[in-house]
Amino acid sequence: MSTINMLLKEMDQEAQTTRKMLERIPNDKFQWQPHEKSMNIQRLANHIAELPAWVTITLTTDELDFAAKPYKPIPNNNTRDLLDYFEESLKSGKTHLVHAKEADLNKKWTLRNGDQIINVRTKADVIRMTYSQIVHHRAQLGVYLRMLNIPLPGSYGPSADEGAF
Repeated sequence: MSTINMLLKEMDQEAQTTRKMLERIPNDKFQWQPHEKSMNIQRLANHIAELPAWVTITLTTDELDFAAKPYKPIPNNNTRDLLDYFEESLKSGKTHLVHAKEADLNKKWTLRNGDQIINVRTKADVIRMTYSQIVHHRAQLGVYLRMLNIPLPGSYGPSADEGAF
């Protein structure tokens, strides 16, 4: 199986779980945060929803410079808009990955903040890191939802809320 096909398969698998998590967010909890240093649900969920489009950024550029292009999150204010945003991001990332060439994945990609280079990796590594970011932030969202007594869906098997354990 090609690297692109493996990445597409993983993208589809993670999208299923991400979608189930995002669907659980009540509209009246978007401003909730568990701690003053934590993101609120709106910012965290919007970041999760935008991450599939980072595949697009990776495949269509050679770097991201936060000094030249400061990060500006899209503030979706309800679950329906959040899910629509996620689906748009997913479609964009998937479309670009489908049309990529294996050789594209070996090209270097740089994350920087002006003169400060944060990292330089292959585009394949950046895409994998993006998937890891989705899983990481989705786990954070799971903690938030648990603290709000919102039943959690399973990720890689059934959750305790689904009566499996």
